[in-house]
Amino acid sequence: MQSTRDFLASLGLPGRDLGDLPTSAKRFPDGAQYRVEIPSVEGPEPFRAVIEAAGEHRIRVHRISQGSGMMLLTDAEIEEMVALGREHRIEVCLFVGPRAAWDVGVQAVTSSGRVAAGTLRGADQLVYGIEDIVRGCTLGVRSVLVADVGQLWVLHRMRAAGDLPPDLEFKASVSFPSSNPATARLLAELGVTTINVPTDLTLAQIAAIRGAVDVPLDVYVEGADDFGGAVRYYEVPDLVRVAAPVHLKFTVRNAPGLYPSGRHLAPTAVSTARERVRRAAIGLSMLSRYYKEAIPSP
Repeated sequence: MQSTRDFLASLGLPGRDLGDLPTSAKRFPDGAQYRVEIPSVEGPEPFRAVIEAAGEHRIRVHRISQGSGMMLLTDAEIEEMVALGREHRIEVCLFVGPRAAWDVGVQAVTSSGRVAAGTLRGADQLVYGIEDIVRGCTLGVRSVLVADVGQLWVLHRMRAAGDLPPDLEFKASVSFPSSNPATARLLAELGVTTINVPTDLTLAQIAAIRGAVDVPLDVYVEGADDFGGAVRYYEVPDLVRVAAPVHLKFTVRNAPGLYPSGRHLAPTAVSTARERVRRAAIGLSMLSRYYKEAIPSP
């Protein structure tokens, strides 16, 4: 297999998973190795709960992300989330609303077709997905979650052409199967500024992806049940060391699904938001215990 490994190396890609777990010398622009992300923050009320819980646990949250999509938030809710983010220096990353799993087709909800759940079906749904982002940008959003490769291709060109803000961040969703260095490189070339890798990759596999791209990686320390539910707190020090720059993400297992969220799920959305912050505090305590020299963003 050496010729194939050599060809990958000629492309600047690792020829094998990096079992020696090399320390990443890459950093965020501020010199940090890691930041903290709380996912599934579905509106202003859960966002306020995250802010309050972060104060109680004395941890810094750098980014929140949302999964139900901008189309299920009112203009006022989006503006409130953007304002909270600015006030507390927290990046607000909102998902595109339309997706195949909620469309009239059936493949995306089958056991074999679920990998297509976040894609956009047809030209009309592609337009809907782009319009969702245009609307968000007019309301102040500057970070969006994307799960369709064609939409990403278009958005990258819209940003370059000045039709979208030049500082708009594109986050590749965990729904993207970014499982290897070549796929990660492709996404980076298509304009993503941060990549959420699958929840079940080994440290060696993550290290190989880090060797292929410079953009931050987003890694679940604890994953939701419907994504396998990995719980890897003792790996936090190595995740930071190997994957830097990395967003450490904390959700909770054994929790009800929230997507699509709304007022009918408000108590659950708030309580799980608070618990995600508590889980983040546990993860950061592991980091402090075993890798105290790790550098966070301020």
